[in-house]
Amino acid sequence: MSTKEKTEVKKNIFQVIKFLLVGVSNTLISEGIYALLCLVGAHYLVASFVGFTVSIITAYLLSNKFVFKEDSTKEKRVWWKVFLKTYLAYVVGFFLNLGLLTLWMEGFGLEYRIDPVMNFLKSVGLAGLSAHVVAELLAEAVNLFLVTPVNFLLNKYWAYRQKPKENAEKTLNSEENPESESE
Repeated sequence: MSTKEKTEVKKNIFQVIKFLLVGVSNTLISEGIYALLCLVGAHYLVASFVGFTVSIITAYLLSNKFVFKEDSTKEKRVWWKVFLKTYLAYVVGFFLNLGLLTLWMEGFGLEYRIDPVMNFLKSVGLAGLSAHVVAELLAEAVNLFLVTPVNFLLNKYWAYRQKPKENAEKTLNSEENPESESE
């Protein structure tokens, strides 16, 4: 592996780490709101939507500043296009999350599957939450491991992607095909 390739690998690893750190703050906002709303009796889908909506602006601001920094050697990004694409990338993740929540709660019957465990924990004085609320929280936690990679890939390769500058692209093409200039 060349030095350039090693540098690129390190850059990508740090980018994933930064994305995950931004994701932690984003998740704390989203999941905190989700948990609070579930605890006060809101439906899990409503709670998820509200948490998502509040956290999406934070995700855009932090990702733009810390994770997917603009490369000055490439075309300048248009902020509102990046914001719109970021929003749409998270909408894809949001609907994936909603679908998975529904699958865990309605299709798999997670609440009923963990009910015996919850009853045992209650009988020994270790659980104060209902099986329904614990199932909602568990389902959302599992989804983090499924939805986060999808969000990273959509953001990296679509929302924050920068095109090469037009002049740089022409120069690169003419260097690769010197006979095309003579035509």
